[in-house]
Amino acid sequence: MKIPVAKLALACLLLPTLGAAQDPKLKLPDFGSLADKATESVNISLNPWLLRIAAASIDDKDPDGAATKKLLAGIKSIEIRSYQFATDSAYSAADIDAVRLQLAAPGWSRLMQVHNRKDREDVDMYILVENDRTNGFALIASEPRQLTIINIVGSISVEDLPRLENHLHLPKLDVGQAHLLM
Repeated sequence: MKIPVAKLALACLLLPTLGAAQDPKLKLPDFGSLADKATESVNISLNPWLLRIAAASIDDKDPDGAATKKLLAGIKSIEIRSYQFATDSAYSAADIDAVRLQLAAPGWSRLMQVHNRKDREDVDMYILVENDRTNGFALIASEPRQLTIINIVGSISVEDLPRLENHLHLPKLDVGQAHLLM
């Protein structure tokens, strides 16, 4: 049996990627055109340094504050993109397909999917688990006049999301039934 050299070389190049851990940080597209169309837009990018500054400003004498500080210690980055529009269908499915494709990669698991056909609302929530540890969280929520994408890199549970919203003054997510899980 003869294996062509090109196929063997390609297999050797791909082997290291098979064992590599999936990247919990999503590559979000440049949503500049959506921001231009939006009546309201939120673009939040918190790196480890900014998260440490946020944690330092939280009063750890308060039990809730101490729990939030502990939570922030396990988070490496937070990316939020949220857009509201004056008209329906101001964005296309193609605007979020690149993100959905990344979440179909090995390691990512869908926690929930809520689809409301009547109101045309969709919520997809994903986690990335490696070695029995959550290393990433992603949420895509879409309505005819709103699109929100959240990516958190680090260890976090769904139950901890409201704590982050409150202490970091992040935008509240109230799409469909997603708030029932938080």
